Amino acid sequence: QVQVVESGGGLVQAGGSLRLSCAASGRTFSLYVMGWFRQAPGKEREFVAAISWNGASTDYADSVKGRFTISRDNAKNTVYLQMNSLKPEDTAVYYCATPRTARGVSRRVEEYAYWGQGTQVTVSS
Repeated sequence: QVQVVESGGGLVQAGGSLRLSCAASGRTFSLYVMGWFRQAPGKEREFVAAISWNGASTDYADSVKGRFTISRDNAKNTVYLQMNSLKPEDTAVYYCATPRTARGVSRRVEEYAYWGQGTQVTVSS
């Protein structure tokens, strides 16, 4: 059974930084795309960033491009989201997810089958 567990959320002031981690288990981590999504209260879950199985390809939402960096360490079965220059509008629950099958990077929520429980990120102004 595939399990995905996020960590690293918290409260930070605007302009600050946080690094989220996501550990996946239950299958060969290095074969699959990993993605980060977020959901703010009253809003739909939205794409943040994704990374290919080998880290060679990444994709970012326009709202975070240049501020967030996704990376992965296949030896540790872990993907990271480094978040810099945080803004109050980045406040949300952040989710890590991975597709059921080996495929290319995608922004579509419905293409991700396995999700973590989420970690809260709160950015104060």
